[in-house]
Amino acid sequence: MKALQDLEIFVRTVDSGSLSATARGLDLTPAAASAALKRLEEELQAPLFVRSTRSLRLTREGEVFLAHCRPALAALRDAQLELASGRQQVRGMLQLAAPSDFGRNLLLPWLEEFQQLHPGIQYRLHLSDRVTNVYSDLVDAAFRQGEPPDSSMLALPVHLTNRRVLCASPAYLKAHGTPETPEALAGHSCLCFMLGEDVYDRWKFWRDGEELAVRASGGNIANDGDVVRLWALAGRGIIYKSRLDVMVDLAAGRLVALCTDWQTEASPMYMVLPGRRQLTPGLRLLREFIGERCAALSKT
Repeated sequence: MKALQDLEIFVRTVDSGSLSATARGLDLTPAAASAALKRLEEELQAPLFVRSTRSLRLTREGEVFLAHCRPALAALRDAQLELASGRQQVRGMLQLAAPSDFGRNLLLPWLEEFQQLHPGIQYRLHLSDRVTNVYSDLVDAAFRQGEPPDSSMLALPVHLTNRRVLCASPAYLKAHGTPETPEALAGHSCLCFMLGEDVYDRWKFWRDGEELAVRASGGNIANDGDVVRLWALAGRGIIYKSRLDVMVDLAAGRLVALCTDWQTEASPMYMVLPGRRQLTPGLRLLREFIGERCAALSKT
């Protein structure tokens, strides 16, 4: 698609500030890249760049065109991926990273189901509560809960309505009583998660426009989210976990939600990639599949 390539050359030239660098990146000759820009300018009947021997900058018309060009290119790439995924069986290795408890208890059986639908897919799965660096680590995509801190990454929504939930086992509540408000947690054993040396023991709640932050203490601490969940199931204390991680336990009655008249912290689920170019047909289908499973689980 020559027209699509011409748009790609235009955007890349803006980003790099160099026509020759764009040509090298796309394995084109400088003359071919220059011809593509000339074709665009002729079709638009407007100059896109002011050129000199040492610099290249956008004209006012070029700035206007760029603002429309970027989203148009993204939409065209999405359409290409969608058509490609519908035409052929997706296959290949997907290198994925996920938090320990979400990965073991939910993602693993869902990947098995996805693999039955797409037998040409294989996985290399990294389960860890350490935040995976999708730029330097050997992964294609990472499932993360919480707002991505790095805006340079591509964060695709999987389950945005997920929140944390305060909960404990029936055995613990029978032995120690049920806290009716977040303030009452001061008299209970609170089980906390840690990442590196940081303990996540500041639990936040909202009601009627009021924010309440409680310092959780008195219980065990682990650097593995699934261990914290297992301690709660064993009646060792109260946890403040992603609802996705404990949804099955809540539905089965193994855990009981507490202080449900208070709003809890948001914990949206994303699939994080280095950029849109890494969004292969397999990853696109997987994100949609996992999103559907998360939505169905949240309704139970």
